[in-house]
Amino acid sequence: EGPESFPPLRNEAAVRVLQGQMKGIQGHCNSCYMDAALFSLFSCTSVLDSMLFMPFPLCDRNVQGILRDEIVNPLRRTGFVRASSVMHLREQLTDKGQCSSFTNAEKDPEEFLNLIMQQILGIEPLLKLQSGGQKEQECYCYQIFMDKQEDLVVPDVQQLVERSFLSSDLKLVEIPSCFIIQMPRFGKEYKMFSKIIPSLELDITDLLLDSPRECCLCGDVATLECS
Repeated sequence: EGPESFPPLRNEAAVRVLQGQMKGIQGHCNSCYMDAALFSLFSCTSVLDSMLFMPFPLCDRNVQGILRDEIVNPLRRTGFVRASSVMHLREQLTDKGQCSSFTNAEKDPEEFLNLIMQQILGIEPLLKLQSGGQKEQECYCYQIFMDKQEDLVVPDVQQLVERSFLSSDLKLVEIPSCFIIQMPRFGKEYKMFSKIIPSLELDITDLLLDSPRECCLCGDVATLECS
């Protein structure tokens, strides 16, 4: 008999299970970066469920079991994960990683994702990016970097991704199976945006390398792109 699995929460079920007090992943000891990442990756989508079940080449089955049985399944079943479960995962990451501060310090979500996806589970990178015709870069998530934009007061994710790609001269080499995006943040003192509206769908047509697109003047297939 294989490990128990619970499907991600959708529509009315998501509201019923996740809304209210004592819901979500309980924070403790600077765990917010990991809590937010885990909630985003697993609560309402199954796109990364292979992380919970697949025997990848480097896969640490102990870490995979904690992730599945102590965090994702309780989150989907009851809408609540205790801080002790996340701490159990953090202790394992500290043992497996090169860094001793996963149990007490605040980290960048990208550091956590790289450690668990690459070093502990051995998953292939999810994204292939190219900047200005240079060599391809492979990564697990994309962090939005951009200068302050006066005309964007309450942006949506679509606007942020497009402007960030434009300012960095980036293109997606291929359509990603999963596009993990880290919003811009600047710690406790300063935040670039007080609110960001989630885009429920993301149009990546203009972000794809060599993707056929229509000319904005005549409607035929475009031959040139103006940034």
